[in-house]
Formats: sequence, C-alpha cells, structure tokens
Amino acid sequence: MHRKTFIHAALLLTALTGATAAHAQDAWPSKVIRFVVPYPPGGPTDLMARALQPELQARLGATVVIENKAGAGGNVGSAEVARQAPADGHTLLLAASGPMAVNPSLYKSMPFDPQKDLAPVIQISAFPLVLEVHPSTGIKDVKGLIAAVKKPDSRLAFASAGNGTPQHLAGEIFNTQVGTKMPHIPYKGAGPALNDLLGGQVQVMFDVLGSSLPHIQAGKLVPLAVTSARRSPQLPQVPTMHEAGIDGYEVTGWHGIAVRAGTPAPIVAKLNGTLNAIFNEPEFRKKWEAIGTPVVGGTPQQFGDLIRKEAVRLGQVVKAAGVTLD
Repeated sequence: MHRKTFIHAALLLTALTGATAAHAQDAWPSKVIRFVVPYPPGGPTDLMARALQPELQARLGATVVIENKAGAGGNVGSAEVARQAPADGHTLLLAASGPMAVNPSLYKSMPFDPQKDLAPVIQISAFPLVLEVHPSTGIKDVKGLIAAVKKPDSRLAFASAGNGTPQHLAGEIFNTQVGTKMPHIPYKGAGPALNDLLGGQVQVMFDVLGSSLPHIQAGKLVPLAVTSARRSPQLPQVPTMHEAGIDGYEVTGWHGIAVRAGTPAPIVAKLNGTLNAIFNEPEFRKKWEAIGTPVVGGTPQQFGDLIRKEAVRLGQVVKAAGVTLD
C-alpha cells in the first residue's frame, strides 16, 4: 500500500472509531434499563437501588426497573448480569462485596468470575455494621454477649443476610476472635433476617446501621458495638468492637454498580458521570447518608482496584475463619 494511502486509511479508521464510540454514548440508553439487585426487597442493598432509581430515570431519560434476584449469597443475580445480560449498558448490577470479593473464597464453584465477567462502574457505599441483640436477651454489652454464648445451655444464634455477606463474616470473625461457637442462621437477604430478629425468632445479628437504626431508636433492638474503626456519628454512644474488648476487630461492607464485561467504554463513562453527578447533589447526599453509608463515588478504575484488593483481604479472612460452603 502506498504510504499516503496507508496514512489516509489509518486516519479514516481512527475517525470512524471515534465516531462509533461517540454514537454509542449518545445513543445510550435506548430502552428500559434493568437494575438487578442480588438480594430480596427490604434490605440495605435493595434500599440503595430504590434511592437511585428515580434519580437515574430523571437524568438518563429512560425507565429503570428494579429486579430482585436473590440466592446463593448474591451469586444468582450477579451471575445473571455477568453471563446472560447483553453487554450494552441496559442491565446494571448492584454489586455487593459478598459476590464480588468474598464468594470466590467461600464457594468451590462460582457461576461467574467477578473480575473477568463484570466491568466496574462506580463504588457507592462503605458502611459499618452494628452488633445488636433482641431486648428479651437482657444483654447490654459485648462482654455480656460473650458470657451468654459461652454458657453450656446457650441457644443464642446470629442471623445474617446470607452466606458470604459482610454480616456473616462479621459473626464468624467474632466467633474466631473470642473463642465462641455461636451458630449461624443464613437468610435470603437482610430484610427477612432483620424481621426475625425484631420478632425474637433469632436473638443476635450484625446488620447495616441504616437498616437497624430506626429500630434501635425505638428501643426494639439493643446495640452493643459497631464494627468500624471509629464510632458511628449516628450512634456516638455505642463503642467500636475494639473499644468493647475485641482487639483489632474491623469489618465494613461496600457496594457498587457494575455492568457486563465488554460494555462499550463510553457507556461506562457516561453512567459513571451520571452517578457521580447524583452523589454530588447535597439533598441526595443527605438521603444516602441516612441509609447508613457515606457517599463514595469515584472512577471505574478506583472501584476495580477495590474489588481486587478486597478479594485478597477478605479471602484471607475467610480462610482464617475456616468458613467454606458447598
């Protein structure tokens, strides 16, 4: 090929590629957006999706439909987006730390690879948990819980949002560090677990602060400690686990938005920019923080880095706690 002809062809290809990328961004969204939540309605993951839904609809000019696809510690819904959804940006996943970073160490066989089959868009949460008990237990602090669990006739068990969730790991780490064997009762989501805790069918739970705060304030649940390194502004009188006598204890959960790998980069960029704009609105930030998590935001690269680092860190936690499934 003649040099001038080659250069002309290269420039034309570059222009066409840029035009195609710009068209992909401008044309999206062109249909209804599915927002998949891999847990049942009523839990913190679901609450975040429902807070974002109207904001996304208003800014994108498209209908956003939330679909709760619970099962296997978040694997069912996450796998559907990772392996079945078109890579066109019209299916979003509310990506939780369980299926994204913990489950690969818990399950012998995963239906998807979080780091290969999904493309990170943005981190949206970083929240502490609160260790709480039903008032009928009469327990007032962490030392009291440990003493009660260690009694030979103890029937105390802790509920969680499901195997591999931060709530589950928090309880397993608690057992490991204090030398107890409090049984774990996994539920299909935080909502059903919290309902049974409120009803007294289960007595102990590590839960997302935002979900439990109204019930704590109403006296229906007793908070013993928070799992973050610092006390929570919403419960300043409640100690951290470290302050309560469990040295070095810290467990936090996180969420983000992801799409299927292969989704055009301009669409990922547009979605990231839209979500960052939503989180920059003061009024929305107040609503978001009321759920129990600070606003995070950032770039797709930053969320991807978090997933990779947490997969290593939480994998080590799982191994140390000796937790395995299937």
